[in-house]
Amino acid sequence: MIQWDGSPHPWFGKRHLPCCLLAAVDDATTTLLAALFTPVESSEGYLRLLEGILKTHGIPMAIYHDQHSSLVRTDGHWSLQEQMQGRQFPTHVGRVLEELGIESIPATSPQAKGRIERSFGTLQDRLIKELAKAGIREVDAANAWIRDIYLPEHNARFAKPAAFEENAFVTADPALLAETLCIEEERVVARDNTVGYGGLHLQLPQSRARAHYVKARVKLREYPDGTLAVFHGPRLLARYDAEGQAVAGENLKVAA
Repeated sequence: MIQWDGSPHPWFGKRHLPCCLLAAVDDATTTLLAALFTPVESSEGYLRLLEGILKTHGIPMAIYHDQHSSLVRTDGHWSLQEQMQGRQFPTHVGRVLEELGIESIPATSPQAKGRIERSFGTLQDRLIKELAKAGIREVDAANAWIRDIYLPEHNARFAKPAAFEENAFVTADPALLAETLCIEEERVVARDNTVGYGGLHLQLPQSRARAHYVKARVKLREYPDGTLAVFHGPRLLARYDAEGQAVAGENLKVAA
């Protein structure tokens, strides 16, 4: 099991705007598995943090976390579809954890997340000084430095050996990760055979399967690099660049 959380703080000094450090700790060894600076605590940030964990260590059995709105549904709204299925749909991060078979365990109090809270205490004491010493004041440079330099040094000093040598992480399939680590939303195709998303109107290409998809329910995925894709069931209808221009439109069957 791992614990993860976010800590808003003036990490680059009081003269700079605060940002959020997302971090994940192995509950058994206190190993700092991953850490990432982001503007705010968000779904996109947690998905990037999870990507780093999966590629470096593998898939954990469970993640223990607080009830931040990007991790746990905190609203009382139930859609008709949710009422029919008898449960609220998860957040974007929650969906990814479900699809990867990772148990999501929300904490009921800050005291329950002892390891990650103590880790942030250590980081606020040491990391700020180390960043200043290295002359780093920019998020991208800080993320590269913390991954390549700080984490190995931190773990060499603070990590403890596991009680059992067996590794509980499972190797992640890169192809599965590519289609899972994304924001996924359901959309209804408009009358002009387009899908709206974030101010973009994604034109669906002509299909050999059917003349159009007007009024069809489709899944839209936004990947970490900003590219998009539209699926109808398991069928990929089109891929788009970050500006909404179609870059592929073949009907390929992939895991949904």
